Amino acid sequence: MDKAISNDSPKFIDRVDAVQKVTGTAKYSAEYDFPGMVYGVLSESTIARGTITAIDTKAAENAPGVLAVITHLNCPKLPGYESTAADIAKRPEINRGFRVFQDNIVRFSNQPIAIVAADTYERAVYAASLVKATYKKDESHTDLNEAMKTGKPVEGNNFKDYIRGETDAWKTADVKIDVEYRMPLEVHNPMEIHALTVKWEGNDKLTVYEKTQTLSSTQQSIARAFGLKNENVHVITQFIGGAFGSAFNTWPHSIAALIAAKKTGRPLKLMLTRSEMFTMVGYRPQAIQRLAMGASKDGKLTGILHEATAMTASYQVFTEGIVNGSRSLYVCPNVTTRYKVYPLDLSQPTWMRGPGETTGAYGLESAMDEMAYALNMDPIEFRLKNYAETDPESSKPYSSKFLKEAYQLGADKIKWNDRNREPRSMKDGDWLIGYGMGSGIFSAWRGDAKVSAKFLQDGTLVLQSGVTDMGPGTATSMTKLASDIFGIPPSRIRFELGDSNLPPGPFQGGSGTTSTLGTAVHNVCMNVRKKLADLVKDNPSFHTELIHSVKPEDLVYEDGYMILASDRSRKISYADAMKSAGIPQIEMLESSPSNPMANHTAFSYAVHFVIVKVHTATGVVRVTRVVSAVDAGKIVNYKTAESQIIGSAVGGISMSLMEEGVVDHRYGRWVNNNFADYHVAVNADVPKVEVIFVDKPDPILNPIGSKGMGEVGLVGFAAAVGNAVFHATGVRIRELPITPDKLLVAIR
Repeated sequence: MDKAISNDSPKFIDRVDAVQKVTGTAKYSAEYDFPGMVYGVLSESTIARGTITAIDTKAAENAPGVLAVITHLNCPKLPGYESTAADIAKRPEINRGFRVFQDNIVRFSNQPIAIVAADTYERAVYAASLVKATYKKDESHTDLNEAMKTGKPVEGNNFKDYIRGETDAWKTADVKIDVEYRMPLEVHNPMEIHALTVKWEGNDKLTVYEKTQTLSSTQQSIARAFGLKNENVHVITQFIGGAFGSAFNTWPHSIAALIAAKKTGRPLKLMLTRSEMFTMVGYRPQAIQRLAMGASKDGKLTGILHEATAMTASYQVFTEGIVNGSRSLYVCPNVTTRYKVYPLDLSQPTWMRGPGETTGAYGLESAMDEMAYALNMDPIEFRLKNYAETDPESSKPYSSKFLKEAYQLGADKIKWNDRNREPRSMKDGDWLIGYGMGSGIFSAWRGDAKVSAKFLQDGTLVLQSGVTDMGPGTATSMTKLASDIFGIPPSRIRFELGDSNLPPGPFQGGSGTTSTLGTAVHNVCMNVRKKLADLVKDNPSFHTELIHSVKPEDLVYEDGYMILASDRSRKISYADAMKSAGIPQIEMLESSPSNPMANHTAFSYAVHFVIVKVHTATGVVRVTRVVSAVDAGKIVNYKTAESQIIGSAVGGISMSLMEEGVVDHRYGRWVNNNFADYHVAVNADVPKVEVIFVDKPDPILNPIGSKGMGEVGLVGFAAAVGNAVFHATGVRIRELPITPDKLLVAIR
């Protein structure tokens, strides 16, 4: 970590956009209005697989206020689609993707088959209901369990077995388990529904106010589809009301809105409904995991088998690293992982918070708990017995790893060693009490980014980068970082983001934004400091017997002053230095390259501890306490970092006890695509969440010492809850969510 950041810096600042958000002045993608605005609403298929044989749009076209109804029959040709159509037609169905309104094929239920543009939202909704399609219905397959029996998994290099050592070494171990864990479909469901506002300027230029986690990719995908230059597609995303991975893609509904806006020649707004959020912007795929584990009597792992079977869409392969954690988290000489996905007639799944690792850690950390009990060992003792000091998969040293400290900090906080270790041994009236824990691991990385800086003579620093902020507080963290490095108050710093016209920044997600963008912010602030130091290098105020030409390293930068480190009475303000030099402002553009980590591997870690109460009469589970201890390098801003982990805990409680996407396999249609039937945690379900950071810098990954935490905060949490339920009841529930109906019979 660079010494430019003082250890005496404040631990946190408040969110720089807090006032805008609580006063309603923050503008989200659906809140832009323009003269002549029209509204787009989608009509959707009522079958899960087949073809459209006819589509009647006359009633919709004749409805009041309707400007256009677009289907596959009259959709304007998109240059990007036309140029690649022949190549795509040669591909297997699983690799063709879905291009909205380009053919009559129905690939999943509630697929967009038409868009209506009308002069009011209500008129568009009504007209969309008048679109009637006739289908040739084919047999649909949406059941993963059936696909595993009768279907064929996707083939390719992503699905080759990983084998380290002997394949079945676990079978000959002194102590072994062989168990299965199941996870249902889970949906992102952020507070802000996906929406976009589109404004064309002629035929070859447009501005899109879109909900996206990646400005540059959205810009490029739109440009490709419509045959435009990238610079002619202006993407603006000033605020995002949560996304969790759902806003990485340029989804079909966005392309449909762009088509309709161009067709009408008017600005157009399209906002999905809550039910459409279940079928149009991805979800965490259902997964079934087999964990087989063997260990010696003293608790040393001798073999691990981790098999994961998940699903993808019939038209687009989606993969994620469900089994990866089993290769890296613990020392084990013999590890085999297998990963398969089966194509189903559902919409495309996508990344969801802690993608892959969240699913995999539920299986791995549940199995580790089962093994600990089989060995009659404490679950933490068992993990420490198999603690990896170097990466077992690559044999490289870690850039940093303080997971042991996280175990200790979390265990001490929750008083882990004070509990009765025996299952079903702790009670409070009609409630059974249980303690559980689970570990989390997620890759830490650093990509490339650009940041521009403009330092004005009045002491204001303006930083700009084309990144979005879906809620973690990126602008706040970067302001805090710049303040610490540059030595001016946060109130004098403005961080501008959310605009593709700004220097290209990283995407928002994958726990790499702070590492990537923070490096660029660090570097550009250091370079502005060097420029200021160069202005005063020959200033007599800094001359001493030993110093005749001051260097940047001779100075301390605090409160808008350059101060001589060896004699703090000698100082010059930034403003005076610039005035003396006749410079009104300093401008710089910093390009920060990625760090390929050729000689190290980097991960963030978390350890989640929970206490649950299980009611003996009803089977109701309450999480009564959460302690999460996190090793994510140096913490840039404690307040927003803590919020990330609290949010993860809320998601973890939902995932463990409530969330379950249900599809009626007879029709391939979602049953609970609403908040009445798809349950998520509310305030009453969430106890106080206590967050502890190890807060030790990573010296290799980046100059600020930070690693990501947005993903790892969820990884391993569901296992911690499941393990606590077992400790409370003596019953192991291996299928999420853990609901009263699954517990009642077992605990009575």
